[in-house]
Amino acid sequence: MTTADLPIAIDRELIARFCQERGIRSLSLFGSVLRDDFDPARSDIDVLAEFAPGALRGVGLRYFSFGEELGAILGHKVDFCSQLHPAFRDLVARNAVKLYERS
Repeated sequence: MTTADLPIAIDRELIARFCQERGIRSLSLFGSVLRDDFDPARSDIDVLAEFAPGALRGVGLRYFSFGEELGAILGHKVDFCSQLHPAFRDLVARNAVKLYERS
């Protein structure tokens, strides 16, 4: 699946700015947004962020607002995470769709 196939609108410029300002080096979608059972009216969007080393230093509680900020960009509630349980990590990595990757 590519970003063009997603059931949501993606503003790549806003996503890139969001990631750059927060030190995110990779941002991916996973979960129901990639499947046929995604309901734009009710489903949330699962997002996995990989931060550059040291990017979270001093962020503190502001980290918890990143999901809301990204949700405003995507137009949907976002479940934002930067770590996954090891049991799911490989499955997510195989199926995730990258929205942003720092070059």
